[in-house]
Amino acid sequence: MMRELWSDCIRSIEPYRPGEQPQIGQIIKLNTNENPYPPSPAVIDALREAANESLRLYPDPEGKAFKQTIADIYNVSQENVFLGNGSDEVLAHTFLGLLTHDLPILFPDITYSVYAVYCALYNISYQTVALDEHFQVNVEDYGQPNGGIVLSNPNAPTGSALSPALLRYLIEHSRDSVVVIDEAYVDFGAETALSMAKESSNVLIIQTLSKSRALAGLRVGFAIGDRNLIEALNLVKNCFNSYPLGRLALAGAEAALKDRNYFEKTRQQIIKSRDLLAEELVSLGFHVVPSKANFLFVKHGSCSAREILQQLRQRKIVVRHFPQPRIIEYLRISIGTPEELSLIHISEPTRLLSISYAVFCLKKKNTTQEYAAIDT
Repeated sequence: MMRELWSDCIRSIEPYRPGEQPQIGQIIKLNTNENPYPPSPAVIDALREAANESLRLYPDPEGKAFKQTIADIYNVSQENVFLGNGSDEVLAHTFLGLLTHDLPILFPDITYSVYAVYCALYNISYQTVALDEHFQVNVEDYGQPNGGIVLSNPNAPTGSALSPALLRYLIEHSRDSVVVIDEAYVDFGAETALSMAKESSNVLIIQTLSKSRALAGLRVGFAIGDRNLIEALNLVKNCFNSYPLGRLALAGAEAALKDRNYFEKTRQQIIKSRDLLAEELVSLGFHVVPSKANFLFVKHGSCSAREILQQLRQRKIVVRHFPQPRIIEYLRISIGTPEELSLIHISEPTRLLSISYAVFCLKKKNTTQEYAAIDT
């Protein structure tokens, strides 16, 4: 009965469903690609300092101080920076402000599922382009008339990344539409398309502080692109919410970007854990899609994804499964701390399959850290 009061445009929409956020304790959460390490101590200090009587006032709607920090780090002007309440909001404004045209927009058939949700919400025509058998983007497939191109690089949920050369080829052959590069995971080993956004007026890159800066709880994202693209995003923002980032979010985000040492230390730790985990899983008979993200996309030759998922849940370990036909036997495993990863093993009916998701022992030798796999 109540749905009769709904607007017609939303009745048939299937909304985006975020990864599970269990509300019980003692769960090992390896399902939503959060950073396994806490935010920089500088962030905590900044939040404490910002938690004062000034919270009665609205924040700076332009976030000028934070914008300037981004501009300084990436060597751009403030006019080339847009801020949003997480990269999802930046993406939503991008779809409405830059990708709503007569021709369909293009994105991969296996990618971040929120893209199709935005298309449904805003009535945007789109066409998915199949990844190849190795889950790689074939840039030549995008050489067709389109209303825009959206690529997650590295891609989610596969973790695969396009090389700068292939990205440049795609951009050079897509001059008449906007090319959006969603770089949520770029800091874990891929190369940013920032230089291409500086060179080409139709390229927009979008990043988040949720992953490599460990600020998923603050909801901060940004875009960098030509001032004309940024102007369109600001127009949409100011028709929707002029204050997307609160005072605490602005203070914490600025502190996170400025602490480069902590950023480098934690992201390198995640990269090492990921690569060692991938080697371990391959040696145990898993197929592991090469990853440049803070997660691995894997399947086992004889044990189904649902079996593994069930066994892990019994041990209060949560990973992500996507019931799409092409990837139904794959699991996406976020990279946790060495201690978290050491708790995972999976049994088959006839034997114990040690998946030992990188059981690492941290050993300090001089100023370097060594990782040794521990047999489980």
